[in-house]
Amino acid sequence: MLIKTSSLVDPDLVKRCVDELPKGEGKLILNQPTGLFFHDPWTVKEQYKNTVWESVLSTIEHPIGEARIIILKPGECYRSHSDIDDRLHLNIQTDNSYIIQLDYPQKMFPIIKDCYWYEMNAGPRHTAANFGSVPRIQLVVRKLLPKIDNLSPCKIYPISDVFNIRHLFDHYISPWLNQQVKANRISYFSLDAETQGVKLSMDTVAYDQIVFILEELSKEGKNYFKVEKIK
Repeated sequence: MLIKTSSLVDPDLVKRCVDELPKGEGKLILNQPTGLFFHDPWTVKEQYKNTVWESVLSTIEHPIGEARIIILKPGECYRSHSDIDDRLHLNIQTDNSYIIQLDYPQKMFPIIKDCYWYEMNAGPRHTAANFGSVPRIQLVVRKLLPKIDNLSPCKIYPISDVFNIRHLFDHYISPWLNQQVKANRISYFSLDAETQGVKLSMDTVAYDQIVFILEELSKEGKNYFKVEKIK
């Protein structure tokens, strides 16, 4: 799930990240989209240009998506989830923190401050936990999704008002989405405010798979989502 890359950031830059941490809590976004949220490169916000944050992001040699400073306080963890897009992580401050893979094989990955970028497979369901005494500070960068033409536009949306439908989407659908991206079977993914679901394009193999997945869930009394082709 978490793989150390060969990309090393100057330790002095990482130290400056702690010293020049922007004010705020939670998730601080450093850049802004230039087009499609998940597919087109993002550019550094004006207030972060010519700062340590632009310098650190420039160590990534390929175009990037959204870049966030994510702070996890001591004793906190995240709800289990999965993501369609993989991530790059740079650990800025950590003490006894872990990313925990909840899908088989279940495993805990220690968060280490060694000034290397780490690549994260965000498809398996996972969480992060800070068991330490200081805030865990990470720079997390979305990897861009590929653009693939000549696929059929579709939408997947909730048909239930069950509590925390986002959690159920992440549990049942997001791991599949991540796999299909890597198989080049889906593209042009976006959130759909109208249905509170997602829009995407997919090939016939992916469409048949998601129809089957949702039918099986329905048989189990979990009729949460519907998929439709967009005409």
